[in-house]
Amino acid sequence: MHAVMLDEPAIGIVGGSGLYQIDGFEGIVERAIQTPYGDPSDKIITGRIAGRRVCFMPRHGVGHRLLPHEINHRANIWALRSLGVRWLISVSAVGSLREEIAPCHIVVPDQLIDRTATAGKHTFFGNGIVAHVGFADPYCKELREILFQTARRIAPTVHDGGTYLCMNGPAFSTRAEAALHRQIGADIIGMTNGPEARLCREAEIAATTMALVTDYDCWKEDEAAVEVHTVIENLHANSAMAKQIIQSVIPNIPETPDSACHRALDTAIFTPRELWPEKTATDLSPILGRLNR
Repeated sequence: MHAVMLDEPAIGIVGGSGLYQIDGFEGIVERAIQTPYGDPSDKIITGRIAGRRVCFMPRHGVGHRLLPHEINHRANIWALRSLGVRWLISVSAVGSLREEIAPCHIVVPDQLIDRTATAGKHTFFGNGIVAHVGFADPYCKELREILFQTARRIAPTVHDGGTYLCMNGPAFSTRAEAALHRQIGADIIGMTNGPEARLCREAEIAATTMALVTDYDCWKEDEAAVEVHTVIENLHANSAMAKQIIQSVIPNIPETPDSACHRALDTAIFTPRELWPEKTATDLSPILGRLNR
């Protein structure tokens, strides 16, 4: 049974399973959502922070049970959109590819390189409805600025802008790959943000990312190569700060969804409405709702 869209616009948070344990998160309800694309990573935690409706998705499942390539991003974003999410903050652990971006720093990126080579799994379109969304600026400019200005008041070091390179994983980079990533202009590297950003744009969700730097990847030869225990230690060190930033940014997010990202499909859909297959249009009803009337 598909989820029913809710009228009040919501703010989505995607991240580690402990992030929803934020002071002031009230009226918490867990919602199991079925989607046309299979099961999401886990139940969605819904509630209110500062009076705003918030939906939290544990990206890897509670207890971190899913590898990056096992995450059903389409199901995750569809489920959030079906609950009325119109803004999304993705909290992501990343490695640094630049000397000046040190572990425990925060980056609010403004560009993205997607090297996952799995684009066919990371679109809602096809099956009779063709669309090509504009993606020159992969993150919502307005929401990105709100997040940056909030984060810089709380965190010791926040970098305004940078290029996030999304790789497949689950293994970390080789030294040769890290050198290549630096040469092509990437600043940070992770394994999940590319699919999330693309699907958010198609779903007309204004999205941005708070990247928590955990390590120097493996390019920096005077540092130990990245290992899981280092990532976990630095991620835990950043988690309290990330929660505080989320709690503080939510009241500053507009209540009315009126950014360019909220109208991304206006010029994206090629297939005339009269040719849309009924099943595809139904499956995409949370996304195509305003265009499917």
